Amino acid sequence: MKNRGLMSILFDYAGDKKKYYTFSIITSLISVVSGIVPFYFIADIINKLVAGVTDFNDYTTDIILLLVLFLSKGVFHIASTSLSHIAAYQTIKWVRKRAIDSLAFASLGDVKRHNSGSLKNTLCERIDSTENTLAHVIPEFSGNIIGFLLTLIYLTVICWQMGLIAIIPFVIGMVAYLTMGIGYSKYYNNTIAKTKILNDTAVEYINGIEVIKAFGKSEVSYEKFKKAAIEGSECFVEWQRNCNIAFSIAMSVAPYTLLAILPLGAILYFNNVITLNIFIISIVMSIGLITPLISSMGYLDDIRKAQTIFSEIDEIVSIKRLDRPSVSTVLPADSGVSLKDVSFGYSDKEVLHNINLEIKPGSSVALVGPSGAGKSTIAKLIASLWDPNEGNIYIGGVNIKDLALEDYNKMVSYVSQSNYLFNVSIMENIRMGNLSATDEEVMEVCKKCGVHDFIMNLENGYDTIVGDAGSHISGGERQRISIARAMMKDSKIVILDEATAYTDPENEAIIQKALSSLVKDKTVIVIAHRLSTIINSDDIILVNDGRIEAHGKHEELLNKSELYKNMWLSHIEGRDGDYND
Repeated sequence: MKNRGLMSILFDYAGDKKKYYTFSIITSLISVVSGIVPFYFIADIINKLVAGVTDFNDYTTDIILLLVLFLSKGVFHIASTSLSHIAAYQTIKWVRKRAIDSLAFASLGDVKRHNSGSLKNTLCERIDSTENTLAHVIPEFSGNIIGFLLTLIYLTVICWQMGLIAIIPFVIGMVAYLTMGIGYSKYYNNTIAKTKILNDTAVEYINGIEVIKAFGKSEVSYEKFKKAAIEGSECFVEWQRNCNIAFSIAMSVAPYTLLAILPLGAILYFNNVITLNIFIISIVMSIGLITPLISSMGYLDDIRKAQTIFSEIDEIVSIKRLDRPSVSTVLPADSGVSLKDVSFGYSDKEVLHNINLEIKPGSSVALVGPSGAGKSTIAKLIASLWDPNEGNIYIGGVNIKDLALEDYNKMVSYVSQSNYLFNVSIMENIRMGNLSATDEEVMEVCKKCGVHDFIMNLENGYDTIVGDAGSHISGGERQRISIARAMMKDSKIVILDEATAYTDPENEAIIQKALSSLVKDKTVIVIAHRLSTIINSDDIILVNDGRIEAHGKHEELLNKSELYKNMWLSHIEGRDGDYND
């Protein structure tokens, strides 16, 4: 998505609250004008005093109008701020929602191209940091700019010479201010890059602290984090140092219109080019001219920052979605799975080559093969985490691209070796498989999965909070809870991608026994590193170098595949070695 202007982005994301921004800008303009017009009446009062007017009644109208305008400025400022805050919170809400929806419907590969630390930083902290810009800067910047222009136009109308003189300091200040933009993209992009590196390094350091300490790498890892922190601060210091002189000149000269108005206006007055009345009005109005101008100049950096952040959001929102309809055109007749001429690659490297595979409904199928052969990739394609580059995948005779993701997700449960648990109770983590399930139904599934006893042995049982990503419990326990969550979903197709990788042999036997009853009448696709756990599968599919080399039952493969036979012998030898230990 190409870079857009901030207002274009705001009106896109604000949804039905975009009119609030419009009214906010209008009320802000009224507030600004209500703050500028009093300078005219102040000038009028001064002119009357200079003219020797002594009757208080001649000042009454000016005084009343000053009070009305003072109240009007406050009332319309409150109205503008209230409207802009409503629009700001709505915009932030819809920005997050659209970004999260984009990630939810994008392929896993496209999502993984974005660093998780950077995504978290953008979706949480950086979006939140735009609140001040959305709620204050947008209406106030717009109102102040228009107020400045109206005041300048008025001065130019009453005396074009004084209008030109009034903007001389502004022009000098703006020239200095604009020089700050030299190299802006380089400096700003550098701060963004260094900040992302710092965030990513911090996440990596915190998440890996256990491994870092276990292997005595604290000093090396800390030095990496320290370097990222120093570079993350120095890039800002360097940028600000480069802008100091220009910024000082801009802020010192631009506000002081009287530096030009007083001497040059006096010359015009003494040469009878302007009257004393015009001179006084110009002096007073020039003071009102600079107030909105300075406010506007102070907002420019906030606007640039917000536009950069929303450009990052645009990049997330524009991630290509999986090719799926919003409503399924037809539903599968059964739970059979077919892959027809499927090829797939990560970036430029193709890892699956012309895969053709038939899995009968209700059957138990195992995918085996050397590490990196493409087993997990096939499973993830069936789980619709990616779309194949070529070929098609069918469920019950229906192309998965004709199924809405919601319908497809109801049919398929996917359990990998690194499933994620949320920082809530065990009960709530498992209930995510079926949000309408009661506590009793959750416990019943856990009993069938063989995890009920270990959960009850925890200090708080099902109310135990598992921590971030399940950090408060062991890897094997996380895996067993993930399997229970998948079984809670009760899908017709169950994919177990090394689902027992983190469990010990004793618990693996319990899980395998529990799964055998839970997956009855379901289509089960298993990837297992222990071949002894899949020898009773209806079909064992041997994957090698991104191709299906052979398939059949265990005994058949031992006789017809040298690769499978060698894998089995290696497995048996390793298992015997474990037992001998």
